[in-house]
Amino acid sequence: MQRMTATYGMADGGRQGGWKELASRYALLPLRVFLGVTFIYAGLDKITDSSFMSASGPGSIGEIMNSVRDSSAVPWLVDLALESPVGFGYAIAFGELAVGIGTLFGIVARLAAAGGALISLSLWLTVSWQTEPYYYGNDLVYLMAWLPLVLAGASMFSADALWAERRRMR
Repeated sequence: MQRMTATYGMADGGRQGGWKELASRYALLPLRVFLGVTFIYAGLDKITDSSFMSASGPGSIGEIMNSVRDSSAVPWLVDLALESPVGFGYAIAFGELAVGIGTLFGIVARLAAAGGALISLSLWLTVSWQTEPYYYGNDLVYLMAWLPLVLAGASMFSADALWAERRRMR
């Protein structure tokens, strides 16, 4: 029995390489993959959508910003975006791409996650602020999903982990 419990790591309550430790090491990986892929997709979707990347017209960034201006929690931020809606659209799209790539591959993962949280916060305060009840707004959920990655970073399968290991070996 001793041999069996040592092999599966159950007798030690999950310590020293048991299943609980293994699960906790990998716990944030699905969240990291989901957020990384989602933000890469969102950025590419915006960049390749010519109707979105225009100042006016159905589905454009300009129309979206105009429609949320009066219901936004921070109308001054919407006004800033409306000074150059296409430029703002590209800034959000490239920001989403950078955040997604950084998160997915674990490249300065905490900074990437902070960028994702900032993008989600700005979208929540502008685009989805008027959503009632508040918990139907997806940008708030994304904001909360970024916070564990801001705190923990990417310790598994990441460029950050590889760089940390190289520093330890020196």
